[in-house]
Amino acid sequence: MNYQDPASINPRILDHLTDAVLLFDQGCRLVYINLAGEMLFAVSARQAMGARAKDLFGPSDRTMESDFKRALTKSESLTKRNLAFGAPAHPITVNLTIVPIQEKDTDRAEAVLVQIEQVDRHLRISMEEQILAQQNAARMLLRGLAHEIKNPLGGIRGSAQLLQRELASEELREYTQIIMDESDRLQSLVDRMLGPNKPLLLEPINIHRVLERVRQLVQVEAPAGVSIERDYDPSIPLVNGDGDLLIQAILNIVRNAAQAVGARGRILIRTRIHRQVTIGNKRNRLVVKIDVEDDGPGIPDALMGQIFYPMVTGRAEGTGLGLSIAQSLINQHGGLIECGSEPGHTVFSIFLPLEMGHD
Repeated sequence: MNYQDPASINPRILDHLTDAVLLFDQGCRLVYINLAGEMLFAVSARQAMGARAKDLFGPSDRTMESDFKRALTKSESLTKRNLAFGAPAHPITVNLTIVPIQEKDTDRAEAVLVQIEQVDRHLRISMEEQILAQQNAARMLLRGLAHEIKNPLGGIRGSAQLLQRELASEELREYTQIIMDESDRLQSLVDRMLGPNKPLLLEPINIHRVLERVRQLVQVEAPAGVSIERDYDPSIPLVNGDGDLLIQAILNIVRNAAQAVGARGRILIRTRIHRQVTIGNKRNRLVVKIDVEDDGPGIPDALMGQIFYPMVTGRAEGTGLGLSIAQSLINQHGGLIECGSEPGHTVFSIFLPLEMGHD
C-alpha cells in the first residue's frame, strides 16, 4: 500500500465516517485527513497536509509524537480514552486510537493511522432527539389546547357582541366591549403559541442577507452600548428555505440576546459550514451552523432543559413564546436549535441543512 497516496485509502468511503481518520508518515507528518477530521480540527485538508502531529494536536496531548514513534518502532496499537480535546473554553471528549500500518511481508511500520471518536457526540445526538421530542409533544399539546379554547372563546365573543347590540346603556356596553377585547387578546395569544401555520415557501436564499436583516432590526432597537458583530463564512452556498420565517426565527433569538446583555454588551453572529451532521435521525452531508453568542449573565440551570417549551421565560415581562416559535420554525426547515450557557457566555446554535428538499 502506498500510504502517501490518499487515493489508495479510498477517501470517498472514509469521508462518510463520523469518526476522524488521519494518517501520518514516519516523520509524524500528516499525509491524509478525512472530512470528519477537517471538521474536528477546523482546518482544510490542503492547509493541514504536511503538518507535524505536535502542531496539529497542540496542547491537547503533548505526548502525541512520542506515542506515534512508539507505535512505529514497536508496531503496537495504543488507545487513549476520555482525552480532552479542542479549545480550553469549549473542550470535547474523545477516544483516540493509534494503529501502526505495516508494509506487506515486513514487520516494519511505515505509517500511523489515527482514529478519533468524539465521545460526547453520542450525548449531543441524544440531546437533539430529546429536544425534537419535546418540541413535537409541546406542539401536539398546544394544538389540543387551542381547539378546546377557541370554540368556547368564539361563543363568548359572539354572545357579547349580540348582547351589546341589545343594550341601550353606554356604560353597560363598555362591559361587553371589554369582554370582546379580552376574547380577542386570548385568541391572539393562542395563535402566537401555535406559531405560523402556513406552508413553507422554499426558495434558494442567501443566509447572510437574512442575518443582516435581523442584525439591522435589532441594532435599531438595542441601546447604544450594545454592539452586534459578524463573523460570516462567505463560501456558504444558498440555503433552501422560507426567508420570512427564517428572519422571524433568528430575530427571536437575537432579540433575546440583546435583552440579556442589557444596556451594554456584545453579541456575535457567526456562520460556518459543518459536514456529516445528524439532526434527529437524519444525516445531512452539509449544514450551515449559525451561532448567536452574547456576554450576558447566562441562563439559569433550572431553565436550561425547558427554554424551548412555550410559556417558559426567565424575564418577568417575557411571554416565553419566542424560543418555542423559533425552534418550531427551524424544525420545519429540517434543522434544530441548541443552546449552551454559562455566566458571561451564552450561545444559541442554529443548524440548517443546505440540501433540504433534494435527494
